[in-house]
Amino acid sequence: MVSILFLYALCASSFTLCKAVLMYSKPIFFVGIRMVVAGALILTGWSMYHKRLPRWHAQDTLSFLSIIFFHIYAAYVLDLWALQGLSSFKSSFFFNLSPFITALFSYLLFHEGLSRKKWIGLSIGVLGFIPEIVEHMPHEQMFGSFAFISLPELAMFGAVTCACVGWITMRQLLHTHRYDTWMINGIGMLFGGVLALATSFFAEGWVPAPVNNWPMFALLTGTIIIVVNAVFYNFYGLLLKTYTATFLSFAGFLCPLFAALFGLVFLHEQLTWSFFFSSAVVLVGLTIFYLEELKASSIRIRQSGATPSIAP
Repeated sequence: MVSILFLYALCASSFTLCKAVLMYSKPIFFVGIRMVVAGALILTGWSMYHKRLPRWHAQDTLSFLSIIFFHIYAAYVLDLWALQGLSSFKSSFFFNLSPFITALFSYLLFHEGLSRKKWIGLSIGVLGFIPEIVEHMPHEQMFGSFAFISLPELAMFGAVTCACVGWITMRQLLHTHRYDTWMINGIGMLFGGVLALATSFFAEGWVPAPVNNWPMFALLTGTIIIVVNAVFYNFYGLLLKTYTATFLSFAGFLCPLFAALFGLVFLHEQLTWSFFFSSAVVLVGLTIFYLEELKASSIRIRQSGATPSIAP
């Protein structure tokens, strides 16, 4: 259990670190530099290990373009832009929508059924977000709003949605058994980062320079690449050998709680009553949703005659 706490403490630290780096850099430029460096390192290591250059088959071009655009470019650009107006813990909290959005996409696009209990859990989870969305911090209102939703909240919702599209596409690519996660992520990060840098050049302007403190920018960006791109993703894969993917996804609820703690201690962010209330309601929805998911997974395992390696 300590390993899971450590995993999501690492995850939460990325929101705190990204919030900190925005004090020294424009958001889209930071996304571009981070992804180009991380993607280049991953692909270099992959090529050295496999002794060949990575390439994809022509029939998978649209899928890789989806990874580049949705999984990396749109998700991270919207995320970092939104982070300018949102607290680190509120940004992290939005990613609790991921299982619900993914389930809806699977239902609409792939006709994967949702049981009655899953619909109940999904509905409770979505309703639980309303108090946190309605409650706006003063800095958040500076960016404008649409109805009762601030523009940073809309951007963060878009980031989560794009990330879900990316994960669905990645799952499809992995099921072809032609690629591994390292290659897919490396290609997505490298080209998504190049696209972000091009966007930064035209949208943010590089006169004056997009960074006001290069040593701090380099230190924080390097730390984020090591903590998130290297340690977190690898550690997550390692824990998948001990825990089920369903349990690790559910445990992701710990991430905004750690982000709230880090934001309070290191960024002096103010916690609100709506965060705790929404967290409690969303936890109820997630519990109902994932208990039903565990039940469905158990039925599939029994029908296939397989046994899980290690129980959650």
